[in-house]
Amino acid sequence: MKEKGLYIKLIPIMLAFFAMGFVDLVGIASNYVKADLGLTDSEANIFPSLVFFWFLIFSVPTGMLMNRIGRKKTVLLSLVVTFFSLLLPIFGDGYTLMLISFSLLGIGNALMQTSLNPLLSNVIRGDKLASSLTFGQFVKAIASFLAPYIAMWGATAAIPSFGLGWRVLFPVYMVIAVIAILLLGAMQIEEEKPEGKPSTFSECFALLGKPFILLCFIGIMCHVGIDVGTNTTAPKILMERLGMGLHDASFATSLYFIFRTAGCFLGAIILSRMSAKLFFGISVMMMAAAMVGLSIFQSKDIIYICIGLIGLGNSNVFSIIFSQAIQSMPQRKNEISGLMIMGLFGGTIFPLFMGLLSDAMASQLGAVIVLSIGVLYLIFLCPKLKSA
Repeated sequence: MKEKGLYIKLIPIMLAFFAMGFVDLVGIASNYVKADLGLTDSEANIFPSLVFFWFLIFSVPTGMLMNRIGRKKTVLLSLVVTFFSLLLPIFGDGYTLMLISFSLLGIGNALMQTSLNPLLSNVIRGDKLASSLTFGQFVKAIASFLAPYIAMWGATAAIPSFGLGWRVLFPVYMVIAVIAILLLGAMQIEEEKPEGKPSTFSECFALLGKPFILLCFIGIMCHVGIDVGTNTTAPKILMERLGMGLHDASFATSLYFIFRTAGCFLGAIILSRMSAKLFFGISVMMMAAAMVGLSIFQSKDIIYICIGLIGLGNSNVFSIIFSQAIQSMPQRKNEISGLMIMGLFGGTIFPLFMGLLSDAMASQLGAVIVLSIGVLYLIFLCPKLKSA
């Protein structure tokens, strides 16, 4: 009976994880906006960079907000902001409107990622947390890989798009956000009270003085940089090397998320049986092999294999790093969650440098070089992780 109650509590939390995946629509959306408005790589990459810029601004304040209003209310606030971000593109896809929409999407996601992961730790505790976080990432990845398909179906009128074309993606996900708000709002979750007085900004940032916390923070920056960079750049690689059109090349983004989704599902099972450190090492080596392949080969099949390897390899990196960080200092869970999610600012830095280097080299090889730097750091991080 207790287990049944646990599963009931997990339903709205996992629906919120699905809503968390809405942020990944920025990859395929930026490609469609680029085509609609005739933008350069650098201009188009501002969209994913802008989304993840807000993680730098809002993550630590959200950790402090959770200490005051609780994790559940913070998640609900994030879903409301996400709702408005998805509402705006229904009215058009002008450059300014999309900048505002993606900004709200980034703010909502910063609030959500900071608060939802520790909220899950109120329901699932102990050594099951890493695998549960991975299952949440699996649910999130479903939203991620569906986004390019829904956009493509809307653009090609394969589904009723109500005159919105590829932008039909936004109202579809908006409805799901509303359902998540209603279900989570109706659920009771016991949250532990923070110990002592709420942390100040300086006390939160002082945690980066702990070597392991700092290493994990940079690791998450690299993870999300690789994630956003791959789902944005994969179609461009196919278009550049094989002359594909955008609709055909957008399959590469879906392929990445299909493999990432499969990796999250497998990771939820494997992490309950295998050392996190060993699994992390295997994951990172898959990404390293993919970077070599993308640097050397021109074949469509090999490029697809490399994209799939990045999806598999990157699928569990966040869960492992995040769970080890908050378990290293469980009494500062909210603050560390804020810092780790601030690391998603890597999603701003990587696309910017990828766009600049790709434009400078007149080749997507520039983007692959930037991604490879992130993979090299994760190789360096691996020995520092705990085996548990």
